[in-house]
Amino acid sequence: MTLWRLPAKSGAVANSAASCHPRPVVQVQLTRHLFAFFPQLEGQTLEVEASDVAGVVRALEARAPGIGFYLCDERGRLRPHVNIFIGNALIRDRRTMSDTVSAGDKVSILQALSGG
Repeated sequence: MTLWRLPAKSGAVANSAASCHPRPVVQVQLTRHLFAFFPQLEGQTLEVEASDVAGVVRALEARAPGIGFYLCDERGRLRPHVNIFIGNALIRDRRTMSDTVSAGDKVSILQALSGG
């Protein structure tokens, strides 16, 4: 049973738009620490098709089950210790991750580490 789920884009408009307009391909960069938990992603050029940051996370979840819940809480909101950048800009919408991505964008997912 999956406890975590990002809200899907709803309605026929979203489905018909996706079939008429291919989603942009973006490159994803992860902090090295995430590879310890998701080794299947290490050494790959991570390119995903997505129109927004939530779509990027959904695409990563398809490749590495569990990464979505690692990055987001049970309501689909970005966890406080995780930051996502599109290029050099921090995303604004941490709740639904609706920030749009464009073809060729670089999305960086960073996890803060603490301790000593």
